[in-house]
Amino acid sequence: MDKNKISQIRKELEGYVGKRIQLKANKGRKKIFIKEGIVDNVYPSIFTVKFENDFNNSRRVSFSYTDVLTKTVEIKVMPSSDCQNIAL
Repeated sequence: MDKNKISQIRKELEGYVGKRIQLKANKGRKKIFIKEGIVDNVYPSIFTVKFENDFNNSRRVSFSYTDVLTKTVEIKVMPSSDCQNIAL
């Protein structure tokens, strides 16, 4: 793994803390998880995303930067003023 790419992904995600994203995760065996959430926090090895459901419950899920690098997890930032999504 290229540590420069992983640190670049981490630095880019630090700018998205508090912003709404659409996350698409491959859970294996043709199962895909697509949800909208908010980037909650960025840590040295992982980042957390806060998801809310219809019952006002929130859930935090952690992902590694390697997941983004290997495209197991795909992130699209949902801009508040523009209609276009920016792919990470």
